[in-house]
Amino acid sequence: MERIQDIESASTVAPAAAFPLKASAPHAPAQRNAFEVTTLNVWYGQKHAVQDCTLNIPERTITAIIGPSGCGKSTFLRCLNRMHELVPRARIAGTIRFFGQDLYAPQIDPAVVRRRIGMVFQKSNPFPTMSIAENVTVGLRLNGIGNRAYLRERMEQSLRMAALWDEVKDDLGKPGVSLSGGQQQRLCIARAIATQPEVLLMDEPASALDPIATMKVEELIHQLSRDYTIVIVTHNMQQASRVSDKTAFFYLGRLIEYNDTEKLFTRPREKQTEDYISGRFG
Repeated sequence: MERIQDIESASTVAPAAAFPLKASAPHAPAQRNAFEVTTLNVWYGQKHAVQDCTLNIPERTITAIIGPSGCGKSTFLRCLNRMHELVPRARIAGTIRFFGQDLYAPQIDPAVVRRRIGMVFQKSNPFPTMSIAENVTVGLRLNGIGNRAYLRERMEQSLRMAALWDEVKDDLGKPGVSLSGGQQQRLCIARAIATQPEVLLMDEPASALDPIATMKVEELIHQLSRDYTIVIVTHNMQQASRVSDKTAFFYLGRLIEYNDTEKLFTRPREKQTEDYISGRFG
């Protein structure tokens, strides 16, 4: 299938050539790192939100970020696609490389970064004036893609990948906000993957959902990890243990421990990690 970078010549924003990402090799002999984060520090004004964070996130894995409220989880996540820059007085030090490319190099266009590294937010946010179909394809259309056949193909494929097609295929003209909460969140996931990013960042995507809708989102995350690198912030440690391959524990802006999920939850190296996952604080 034609990928978005093949037709971005019609884009109204900076072309993908300004940010030469590498496509994932289908049969790579060794797993590469999608992100290499080195000595990351983030401030909002005088508040030092993330302090000296260093970790590597392998491609096509699910990495969970856990920790108590205000520990820097969401700030770290938003740094991975430069969303934190939208917050007034935010500044950053350190390095984040995406498949070897410095995300913060002067020539890198943040808009292109955010196209290639998609984001799903805590609160589902379908555009209220748009239909289900329009919600899925809005990113493509904003990038200047007007080929109706291509838009239809991407819309259906994205809804299928989001496990939503069978539920909405006869109601594509209805408003996106007419769906249930869980369906709206999957619609937002479909919208995020329609532009075919390499990575999906998810900021507590199931925190506002009921248990059944949460289960569907978790199943979807597992399915999507075959094709995407996924980084998920969650306040739910049971969810982190269920869905992730690797887990990072943050506390007071610092990365305390990062390991394979099974090891971190059963044999934590740090006492702070053990205290948090055992419920002694947090």
